[in-house]
Parts: sequence; structure tokens; C-alpha cells
Amino acid sequence: MNFELTVLPTEEVEKVSTHLEVIIVVNNNLKHRFVQDKKLLKKAGFSCGQNETCLLVEHDRLYVGANSLKGTDIRQASANAIKALNGSKYTNIAIATYTRKSCLYSLRAMVEGFILGAYRFDTYKTIKRKNPIKTISISLDAYHPREIDMIQASDLIHKAEITADATNFTRDIVNTTPEDCYPKVMADIAQEMAKETGLTCNILKPKQLRKEKMETLLAVARASRHTPRVIHLTHKPKNTKKVITLVGKGLTYDSGGLSLKPADYMVTMKSDKSGGSAVIGIMKAIAELDLPIEVHGFVGAVENMIGGDAYKPDDVLIAKNGKSIEIRNTDAEGRLVLADVLCYAQQEVQSDYLFDFATLTGASVVAVGHYTSSIMGHNKKVQKLVVDEAHKSGELATALDFNPYLKKTISSEIADVCNIASSRYGGAITAGQFLSEFVDKKHRQKWAHIDIAGPAFVEHAWGENPFGASGAGVRMMVKLLETLCKEEA
Repeated sequence: MNFELTVLPTEEVEKVSTHLEVIIVVNNNLKHRFVQDKKLLKKAGFSCGQNETCLLVEHDRLYVGANSLKGTDIRQASANAIKALNGSKYTNIAIATYTRKSCLYSLRAMVEGFILGAYRFDTYKTIKRKNPIKTISISLDAYHPREIDMIQASDLIHKAEITADATNFTRDIVNTTPEDCYPKVMADIAQEMAKETGLTCNILKPKQLRKEKMETLLAVARASRHTPRVIHLTHKPKNTKKVITLVGKGLTYDSGGLSLKPADYMVTMKSDKSGGSAVIGIMKAIAELDLPIEVHGFVGAVENMIGGDAYKPDDVLIAKNGKSIEIRNTDAEGRLVLADVLCYAQQEVQSDYLFDFATLTGASVVAVGHYTSSIMGHNKKVQKLVVDEAHKSGELATALDFNPYLKKTISSEIADVCNIASSRYGGAITAGQFLSEFVDKKHRQKWAHIDIAGPAFVEHAWGENPFGASGAGVRMMVKLLETLCKEEA
């Protein structure tokens, strides 16, 4: 899909038989100068609702509703506009610029929406159906008449393409089946991406993992025929003032281990690698944007299976930092993998911020729903930073606070800590508090845990997201890192 900027109004862009004009109707404003078919829209029952579409084939115009000019609404509107064209013969779109009077960000959001909305995962389909749209012409004729700088607009479109492409790249990894994407393959994907973008990539295999005393990670992996990997990606430009560490849970499949999941809960467990996949996608975007900030991405790529060599409830494992962990449920495996990878990441890099991403708990989905990430940590300012930047990027996030009463539920009579709580309530928070046991004092106030269990993989289309993987975490972190770069400028 190609984007081009033009100073011509959309109606003056050269007409061909495959050309379509897209008009976003904002806040039910059918009187706006962009709306040329008011009577026909009313006749068709178009109510201007968010994401509602109406295609007037006889006029080659597609109308789509948006509640406001905010980036979130414009992104969803453009995504649903392009979805509405699946199966059509149109190949070229013309659209005006929809921005608020004081902010151009919704232009970037619109382009992201087109790319995210056109995404299809059809690797396993015998018939491939790609979105027909090849070219999108964006007119600098703005919703609120204003002069828009073409260079600035071009920069926003470039950033949107990189961010949305990285999100779709992440979606592809998550959607790939466990038979085709196991730890070695995940490491290969990271290495190939690093080669293409100029990142440094280091892969730790089992011998190196044992040398690093990453015994909890190795315990989770040992019943699988696929050996584990720890991936370390590095973006290190010259003269950077901030260092950021990202850690991702990459469970390429999670059967639950000996604490076996029920059959219907095992379906979609290919999505348990969403946190690690997001880290790889974020690193791709950072490299292509060439952000002036040092970023390290660590991924623990592991498969949790059953067998004679499986780790067991009642085992006591020793993590990399020396803490002992009583195992009471082998389906609480992601936190064991993250425990060692967090320790390794802090050993390798002293960072200004430490963020981990994981589809860690069903309790997060119970707490905040399918569409929202839960943000935890010891520093409310860091939590707020993540929540604010997530919302600006179009992702939903909310903070969940730690408390000392819930922390008591992960205490153990025979070890330093237990891998699950003694209570079934507050499970997202107790999982975060478990992880905090593996964050050292230097990073304690710099760390945020991001539980993406809700939005990472949903079995129906929503917003700008298709069935399946959403790429949760990519846009929020790219936006956050861009904000940190501006603070240093």
C-alpha cells in the first residue's frame, strides 16, 4: 500500500474507474463541506455512528462515521473504511486530512488505521484474498481549513507506516501456529529482522542458559522437544542520554504443563508469545525510526509441555538471583520465565526504565476486560507514563496498584516465594508482585509490568484490530519512547 500527498482537494484528484473518495463524517456533521450526499445518506439509513460505513457506488464515495477528530476515533474510522472495501474492485483511495485545530497527530492515526485495517492473516488459507487498495492519496485540504506543512505531514505518514508495519509484523508472529513457531524459529525471526534493520542480536542457547543459572526458565522448557532461547536485541545509537530495557514473555505454546489446561483453554495458546513478539516488533520500529535512544529487548522463548521430564507442583526451583520458588501450579509458568529473563536483563544493562510485556494472567482479563492492558509497578509516575502514552497511541491501559495484603498470599512455608497466590482473587496483581521479587533495588522505581493478556489476542474483530492477534504493546511503547526522546531533545 502506497501513500502519496497532494495539495489538490480530493474531488479534483484524477478520476479513474478504480478510484474511490473516502469521507469521514465527524460528530454527525452532515453539513460539513466534505459531505456531498446528505439526502442519499439519510435515505440509506446512515446514522454517522463511529465506524459505521456507507458505500455509494454510483458516486464512488465511501462515508464512515467518527465520534471526533481524536486520533483514536480517526484511526478506527479509517481502519473500518478499508475493511469495508474487501472484495471490491477499487484500487485507489482519495481522502482529505482530518486533524484537530491544534494537533496533526490524527493524520498519523489515520494512516495507521488504513494499514492496520487492511491486515489479513491468511498463511494457512488455500485462497489468499489481499485488500485491493494499492494507493491512498491524501489531500492536504483539511477538515478545519488550515495550512498544513507537507514536510511535517510526510514525516507523520512515514512514522505511521513504520509503527503500523511493526504492529502487523508482531501480529504475524503471534498468529503463527506452535508447530511453525517454536523457540528456535522465534530466535531466527529476531535475527533476520536484526540483520535487515541494523540491530545487534545475541541468542542464548541451553548451554549458555545453564551457565547463566537460568534454572526456572530451563525447568519450564525441559519437557518440550523444542529447546529454549533467550533473545537479546540492541539498538545503540551514539551519544544517547537514556537507556531503556524491554523484556517479553515468549511462550510459543503453553499446555499448562502437568497442571494441564482444559481443552478449550488450550485453544489460542499460540498467543502466549505475544509479549515476546511485541518486544521484537517494538525493536523493529525503533530501528526503522532510528530513535536517538538506547534500547535493549530481551525475550524468553520457551514451550511449556508435558512429559516424564516435566517440572512438577511441589518442586522448588532456584531463580537466577538465588531466590527459591515453590511450584504449586505449572500453568503459572510465564512468571518463571520472566523471573530469570528480568534478572539477566538487569545483569546485562543498567537502564533508566525497565518494562516487561506478558500475557501473564486471565485475572487481568477478569479485572479490566478483553481490550485493556493492566499496568503495575512500585512507581505511580512510571505507571502513569505508560497509561498516558498507551491512550495517546490508541491502546487501552489502566493501572492496578500493589498492596501488602495481597503480597502475603504469595508467601511460601518452604521457599522464598510461591509461584501462585493462596487466594484466587487479585491474581493479576499477585503475579506482578511475584515479578517484583526479581527486580533489583536499582530498577525498582524504574520498572513497570504490562499485562497484555486481554487485548493481545481476541477472537473477534474490534476497533482497528482483526480476529486474532492485535500487536498489543507495540504502538504504546513506540509512542512512549518517542516522548522520552523529545524530553531529551
